[in-house]
Formats: sequence, C-alpha cells, structure tokens
Amino acid sequence: MSRIVSLISSATEIVDALGYFDHLVGRSHECDYPERVKTLPVCTRPRIAVDANSQEIDRAVKESARTAVSIYDVFENVIEALAPTHILTQVQCDVCAVSLRDVELALSRGIRGQPQIVSLQPDSLAAISDDIRRVGAALGVADCGEELVRELQGRMARVAVRPATRPRVACIEWMEPLMAAGNWTPELIEMAGGQNLFGEAGKQSPWMTWEEMAAADPDVVVIAPCGFDLPRTEREIHWMTERPGWNQLRAVQSRRVYLADGNQYFNRPGPRVAETLEMLVEILHGPASAHNSTRWRAL
Repeated sequence: MSRIVSLISSATEIVDALGYFDHLVGRSHECDYPERVKTLPVCTRPRIAVDANSQEIDRAVKESARTAVSIYDVFENVIEALAPTHILTQVQCDVCAVSLRDVELALSRGIRGQPQIVSLQPDSLAAISDDIRRVGAALGVADCGEELVRELQGRMARVAVRPATRPRVACIEWMEPLMAAGNWTPELIEMAGGQNLFGEAGKQSPWMTWEEMAAADPDVVVIAPCGFDLPRTEREIHWMTERPGWNQLRAVQSRRVYLADGNQYFNRPGPRVAETLEMLVEILHGPASAHNSTRWRAL
C-alpha cells in the first residue's frame, strides 16, 4: 500500500482529489487543506521568520540565496519513521516550498528504504495538468489522473469568459518589493476576460518597479501575495497605499482594487486553480458590491 509524504501544499490537494488522502502519512508545515491534513506529522519547518513583514521576509530570503543556505529544514528522522513509499516535492521555486534539492540533501544523510521521489514543476496551466498526471501515474492510478485533468479543464472552460472589452489587470504577488504574478496566473487572467499587464505565462514571477506600475495605470489591481491569506494581506496593504501616486491610479479612483487569498488560491497550483479562475471572473465581471469575505474583497 502507498504511504505518501507530501512536502508541497498543491501536491497534498492533488492526492486528495485523486481519492488517496488516506494514504498520506506526513506533510509539510504549509499543507493545510483539506482541514484534516493538519492531524498528520509535520516533516518540515521554515528557517526564516514567516510572520515578519514583506520587506523583512524578502531580505531574509535574499540573504539565504546569497549564502546558498535553504530556508527550510527537512526532518529526515520523521520521514524515516513514517516509512514512505512516495515523497512529493517540487522544483518550481526554492522559496515558495520545500524543493527537490532540500529533499535530496536530507535523504543523502541516509534513511532506510527507497521512497520514490515525485517532483512537480507547475509553471503553467498545462504543467499543472501534467503534475496531476504525474502523481496519478506514480500512485498507480493514471486513469484517475487523466479523469481529474478532464474534469478540471472542463470546469475551467465553462467558467472562462470572452467579453467585448477586456480590463487591463495588474496582479501583484509581493508588495515590498513589488513582484508581479507569473507562471499560470497570466493565463487565468486571460481566461477570466482580462488583459494581463505584467508577468508572462510559463515564466517565473518578475520583480517590477512602482514607476512601471504607475506608467501602466491598470484598470484593475489584484493583490494576492504568495503565502498570505486575506487578513495578512489586509494588514500589509500599507506597502501599496502609502506609495506616491497611489491615489492617482485609475484602478484606485474607480474603486477596482481587490485583495485576495494568495496562499490558498492564487499561488497554489493544484485542483483549486479552477476556484481561482472563478474568483477572477467575479472580480472582473461581477457586480461592484460582490465579494467573498474569506477569499477576496474590494479594498
């Protein structure tokens, strides 16, 4: 029987969507959905203060990169005790989650058994589908993986809109310093009937300057920082609102600035990417008063 340790939140959700939740035996410190996953042993922890503010986190991450030290600890003793047959990790981003490099380093110190390492690389919507297939195949349920991909793609196709006029959208993935959303998010914006201004599909999220943001003067601004839920984003919105010229932005004057849960939705490349698309459609084309207090809200 499969015994799965998932070290990335989106992989945990893929396992659950495939009907294999009961095969999970361990998780990362970030895995929090579905709720019952929180009862599983935790196999990782961050080395930086994740409760620090945006600027402080950025400094800590860049210092870690400069010294080539991972920002995560992997508990190989916990993993060994769990005797996994599969370990799920990723090579997309060394900052966002425990990476393949972290796992390989931990396992190099020696554990019993030879778990299969399944590494995901979700840099686009197509890659997310491939990751679902990859997990399904590794668990011996390739047909279930294909079916889940079909269901996800069908749901998203039904939600996608093609309006006559596309609002120009800036999606912000980090507030200080500024970073635009890349990877799969530009595709979601286009599917939701928007015109993406920053970041490219299939490419890492890019840094940007405030001058670039102000010059583009977007119709809509969506702020969904990586790893932040809605209350955390609300607490740190001052990084945006206190910038010179913020009140002169078209989106601010027309009250089309929105805060969203980046942790659970925008930055989690798993089955709930369909819900992120639904949120974007609501934001771009719903009534001005529409909001969901747990997922997104107008500023």
